[in-house]
Amino acid sequence: MHSSHSWGLVTGHGFIPSAAFPAAKGCGLGAGAFARLLKGHDFSRAIASQKRTRALAPAQCLFHARGNLSFVFLCLLLLASSAALHAQGNYEIQVYGAETVAPKTLMVELHSNFTAVGQKYYIDGQAPTNHAEHETVELTQGINDWSEVGFYIFTSEQSGLGAQWVGDHIRPRVRVPESWGWPVGVSLSTEVGYQRALFSYDTWTWEIRPIVDQTRGRWYWAVNPALERTWHGPDVNLGIGFSPAAKISYDFNKYVSGGFEYYADYGSITDIASLHDQQQQIFPAVDLNVSPNWEINFGVGLGPTAATDRWIVKGILGRRFTWGHQPPQPLPQGP
Repeated sequence: MHSSHSWGLVTGHGFIPSAAFPAAKGCGLGAGAFARLLKGHDFSRAIASQKRTRALAPAQCLFHARGNLSFVFLCLLLLASSAALHAQGNYEIQVYGAETVAPKTLMVELHSNFTAVGQKYYIDGQAPTNHAEHETVELTQGINDWSEVGFYIFTSEQSGLGAQWVGDHIRPRVRVPESWGWPVGVSLSTEVGYQRALFSYDTWTWEIRPIVDQTRGRWYWAVNPALERTWHGPDVNLGIGFSPAAKISYDFNKYVSGGFEYYADYGSITDIASLHDQQQQIFPAVDLNVSPNWEINFGVGLGPTAATDRWIVKGILGRRFTWGHQPPQPLPQGP
């Protein structure tokens, strides 16, 4: 799981939902003018002053805006749109490869990320992402040479909330066996699970993720055109969402690989969102190949679109544990 539907504008004063933009444009305010309007008002400070986890009530909003008609108008826009807003969720930021975990093997991974610049205030009871640290434990058990089952435990920690359990997901996956001799690796995972409404309005979700990858010399690429469906929450009416991910990397030597990872949420597959409202993240990332039993990955992500958290730092640390008799590994081939 990487993303949920979170559309809006990140400014120096916080995350302003894009749902407010159409109304603003209808009165002659484009997104740029809308953002400039905020520079004269510390809206995030007003939000942070509220003790309960919700947006400002109308009377409180007008109190903070006293005498300023432009800010009153802004408050009304934000309040009218708050019921349809979503905060971005980043817990397990990874582009999957097609290979599955070997039988009689347990892969234990810790996914860590920190949102350096993100959404800065509560939106209708949903926690902000700014300065949130997410720790996700992923346990993947190999079933046979073409299938596995993964299980996730999501957590979040940030000022004012402390450490919180977010939810759990389960993810079975199958792949095309190597014996078939396909020129690319192909697998298919499906993921279903629950996350608390404090962190995601869509509490029950399902994902199906096709995975295609290939290694050619020192180059590696992978594509994950994931489809998402909400079973309980505001995005039920959205239908099937499209959230692709991709990776390309190069082996600088036998220990270090580097490249780029891309993550996106385009909204409904039948009604792709505008570029402004899409989530887009680009991570320059490094993989350390210190041992076949270890997985080490880290990167720094930039969100270039208005709907995305601006900066995220992420890392993955994984370890394979095996037991019982293992099949012999093929000897390395000479040049």
